[in-house]
Amino acid sequence: MKTLIVTGGAGFIGSNFILYMLEKYQDYKILNLDKLTYAANKEYLNSVATDPRYELVVGDILDRDLVMCLFSERDVAGVVHFAAESHVDNSISGPAIFIETNVKGTLTLLEAARAHWMDAPFTPKAGKENCRFLHVSTDEVYGSLGETGLFREDTPYAPNSPYSASKAGSDFLVRAWHHTYGLNTIITNCSNNYGPHQHAEKLIPTIIRKALAGEKIPIYGDGKNVRDWLYVRDHCAGIDLAFHKGAPGETYNIGGRNERNNLQIVGTITELLQQLAPPQSRQLSIAHYKDLITFVTDRPGHDRRYAIDATKIETQLGWKAQENFETGIRKTVEWYLAQRR
Repeated sequence: MKTLIVTGGAGFIGSNFILYMLEKYQDYKILNLDKLTYAANKEYLNSVATDPRYELVVGDILDRDLVMCLFSERDVAGVVHFAAESHVDNSISGPAIFIETNVKGTLTLLEAARAHWMDAPFTPKAGKENCRFLHVSTDEVYGSLGETGLFREDTPYAPNSPYSASKAGSDFLVRAWHHTYGLNTIITNCSNNYGPHQHAEKLIPTIIRKALAGEKIPIYGDGKNVRDWLYVRDHCAGIDLAFHKGAPGETYNIGGRNERNNLQIVGTITELLQQLAPPQSRQLSIAHYKDLITFVTDRPGHDRRYAIDATKIETQLGWKAQENFETGIRKTVEWYLAQRR
C-alpha cells in the first residue's frame, strides 16, 4: 500500500479529494496533514475517520521536523499539496501569513521530498523513482483577462493580490525544484471551485448563508466580475489524472468552461432557493431572495475576469468536467440546505 500525504485535507477541496481517492482506490493510505485552522473542518471526513487507510495528522507544513519525520517514518510515496491561505480579502488585510504558509510551507515540503526521494540532483533513491509531488495552485496567478481570451499553461504570470502573489511564488519554487534537482513535480492551476464543504467566507456559501438568514447579500462593485466555475469533484478527478498520468515537470490548467459573473451567480442561487426553500417556509418577510442583493464597495485590486483553457488536460490526459454550472450549483445548494435541516 502506497502512502500519500495530502496537505490541507480537512479543507474544502482537500476533504473532497480524500473522499474521492479512498472511494476510487484501495491501494493508498492517506495521511492528512492539516493545521486545522478556521478554514478546516475534520468532520467533513467523519465517514472515513475509522478507515485504516486514513489518518489525520494535526500539524503545520512549516514544522520542518514534523514533515521530515512523516516522510521518513511513513515511507511517503507522493504528496498532493492543497494547504494554503486562500481568501483574497484576508490577504489584503494581513499578507504576512500568506507568505509564511503558501511560500515557506511549500519550501518545507519540497525539501522533505527532495531529502527522502533523491540521492543527488536527477538521481532518485532506489525504489523512489516514481514518487511524485503535485502542487495545487490557482488561475489567479495569471492576473486578469479582458473580455476575451483564456488562461493557458504558457500565459505569463501577473498576480495582482497578495494571495495570488504568494501562490505564484510557490508555483515557481515547485518549478525550480524540478528543473534544478530533478524532483518529479506537477502543478495544477484551477479555476474557481464550488461544491460541498466550501468555507462560509467564500462567495457561493456567503450567498446561500445570507439568503437563508434573511440578511443582505453583499456583491462587490457592479457584480460583473467574471469567473470560470469548476465543481469540486470534477477538480478532484483532474488532480487524480494529473498525479497518475501527467508528465514530470508539467503544468495542467483545470477549468470548468462555465464562465459566470457574480450577478449571474447570485441570480441563479436565489432562484434555486426560491424553489427549494421559499422565504415563507423560513418565516422570512421578503417575497423573493433576490430582494436581499446589495452592492458594496469593490475590493482593492479586484481582477475583472478569469477563464481557463483546459485543452491540455482534456486532450493529453482525457479529463472532462462532468458537471455544468446548472447541475453543479443545484447539487451545491441542496447540500447546504441538507446541512441546515
